Amino acid sequence: MKIVFCVLAAFVVSFVVGHFLLPLLRALKAGQSIREIGPKWHASKAGTPTMGGLMFLAGMLVCLLFGIPALRQGDLTLVFLVLFTLAFALIGFLDDFMKVKYHRNLGLTALQKLALQLAASGCFLALLRWNGALSGDLYIPFWNVSFQVNWILYLVFAMFVMVGCVNAVNLTDGIDGLAAGVTIPVMVFFTLAAILWKKTELALFPAALVGALAGFLCYNFHPAKVFMGDTGSLALGAAVCGAAFALDMPLILILVGIIYILETVSVILQVGYFKLTHGKRIFRMTPIHHHFEMGGWSEIKIFTVFTLVTVVFCVIAYLGILGR
Repeated sequence: MKIVFCVLAAFVVSFVVGHFLLPLLRALKAGQSIREIGPKWHASKAGTPTMGGLMFLAGMLVCLLFGIPALRQGDLTLVFLVLFTLAFALIGFLDDFMKVKYHRNLGLTALQKLALQLAASGCFLALLRWNGALSGDLYIPFWNVSFQVNWILYLVFAMFVMVGCVNAVNLTDGIDGLAAGVTIPVMVFFTLAAILWKKTELALFPAALVGALAGFLCYNFHPAKVFMGDTGSLALGAAVCGAAFALDMPLILILVGIIYILETVSVILQVGYFKLTHGKRIFRMTPIHHHFEMGGWSEIKIFTVFTLVTVVFCVIAYLGILGR
């Protein structure tokens, strides 16, 4: 029952914050700059307020209130998850702020973002290890076995998985509502997985995000009144991979994060093929949601199909962990 109340409370907080945040962002002229290499019709979205991710971040914090009993018992995993997500939100906020201030589509440099993301990931993993939440073993779903890995190798592997996941979610945030819509079933999966493994207090984090993202979608669904910006997308990516590592099953990201992976792979294939063939393309445009958009799919259709695909893979992932 506490999980249900957490979801509802997070929804209300996110929705109410959005009601007051939107006019503020408009007054500050915190409008989104649209990339010139994207679909031409996206130019009409220029000036739409950005940094809307602050809405669901506010809703996410509700989990700390419901998690007070666990915090009193000394289990800080929930706090570490929230701080990790907020750290990436701060990186995204700095990026958004520079874009808005200088009215350009470039904020922090790629090297600056990479350094900050690796540092935040390393600290989070070390804290999970210290807290006893992270074994350092690789759990294999369906087979329900774990393989021991040298901690240093695991740390390096995990840091780059986390940075990759965060930036994959960032790529997914390319059309109205998509990143939020795809991430809701992922967070439902992590909520059910935590409950299944009797980590009820940890389940509060993804549960709060389910409600908070639903509240955010009230403003971000097509046609979007606000964008989450890097403030939201980097935080969302951190929440996804953070939950996977906090539950000690990072490989499950291959299934639940299938859309994030396809978005990233489409870009890698496109760039590689373009260079090898001196100008030829595999897709009409990448990330892959733009390929379907250029093929005539509406933003609502892409949102619906990509979200349903994620739901299917989350169900498969849940079946894969039942025997643990």
